[in-house]
Amino acid sequence: MTERRPTIVDVAREAGVSKSTVSLVLRNSPLVRSETRAQVRAAMAEIGYVYNRAAANLRSANAGLIGLVINDLRNPFFTEFATSLQMALSARGYAAVMANTDEDARLQAQVVGAMIEHGVSAFIISPAYGEESATFGAIERAAIPAMQVLRGVEPRRELFPFAAPDYVAGSRLATEHLVRAGARRVAFVGGLEGRDVTRERMSGYRSVLSEAGMEPLVLTGRASRAFGREAARRLAHEHRGVDAALCFNDLVALGMLSGCAEIDRDVGREFKIVGFDDIEDCAQTWPSLSSVHCDIAGFGARIAATVVDWLEEGTAPPADLRTPVELIVRDSSRDRG
Repeated sequence: MTERRPTIVDVAREAGVSKSTVSLVLRNSPLVRSETRAQVRAAMAEIGYVYNRAAANLRSANAGLIGLVINDLRNPFFTEFATSLQMALSARGYAAVMANTDEDARLQAQVVGAMIEHGVSAFIISPAYGEESATFGAIERAAIPAMQVLRGVEPRRELFPFAAPDYVAGSRLATEHLVRAGARRVAFVGGLEGRDVTRERMSGYRSVLSEAGMEPLVLTGRASRAFGREAARRLAHEHRGVDAALCFNDLVALGMLSGCAEIDRDVGREFKIVGFDDIEDCAQTWPSLSSVHCDIAGFGARIAATVVDWLEEGTAPPADLRTPVELIVRDSSRDRG
C-alpha cells in the first residue's frame, strides 16, 4: 500500500498552528511572524511535506474571502453597514462571508473558527461582548488581519485596529442642540451600563450639561424600541421636569416616540427627542426623528477599502480611526408651531 502523502493539516498539527497559518506561510504572506514562519517550515521538513503549487492554485478562490462578523443584524444600523461593506468589497473583487452572532460571544468564537478553517483572508468584526480571548486569540494564532468596527472589545488596537463614527462628537452636537432649543432638563436614555460604546455616546452629553450647569439624568437599558417606549412613561411619571432626551440609538428613540404617543405627550413642542445613527426610519416616522447621522454607508465603503489596502498593499490601518458625524434636525426636536 502506498504511504499517504503529508497534507497541510498534518503540517498544522505538527507545528501547533492553524491550517490557515500554514497556508499564509506557503504564500509567503508578510502577516506571519518570523518565528511562526520558521516553526511551520521546520514542521514541513520534519514530516516531508511537499507544496503542490498547481493544486494550491485550484484552491485560490478562497483568497478573496473576507469574514464579516456582526453582533446584531436585526438592527437596521448594522444591516446597512454590512450591506454597504459587502457591496464595496465586491467592487474590489472580494466576497464577504457573513455571520450574525446575535450578541452571543460563544457563537461568535464558533463562526470565527469556522471561517478560519475555510481560509478567509481577513476579518471585519463588530464584536459581541464577553469571552474576547476565544475569538481574538484564535485570529491571532491564525495570523489573519482583523479590524474591530463600531464597537471595540479587544484593547490591543495595534494588533486589532478599531474604527467607528465619532460618538463623542455626536453626543455633544445633539446635546448642544437640545440646550439651544430651550430644554431645561435633558435625559440620556438607553445603552447598557459599563460598556465603552455607551460611555462614548454619553460622554459629549455629560460634558455639555456640565458646561451649562445642568444635572444629568441617565436611564440605561437595552438599546431597543421596547425600552424606549417604557422610558417615555417613566420620564413622564417619575421625572416630570425632564423635557428632552438624547437616546443611545434610533431604536430607543423610535420607541420613545411610540411611548409619548400613548400618553398623549406632544413630541417637538412639549418633549424633544434626538436619536443616534440616523437609520432610514428616522425620516419616515411621524413626527420625523432628529438623529446623529453617522453616514454608515460611507463608513462601510471606507472600511472595505481600508481592509483591502491592508491585504494588497500591506498598509496597516491606524490603531483608532474615528469618522465625522453630523446632526440632522427634524420635527422631534423642534417646535412644529
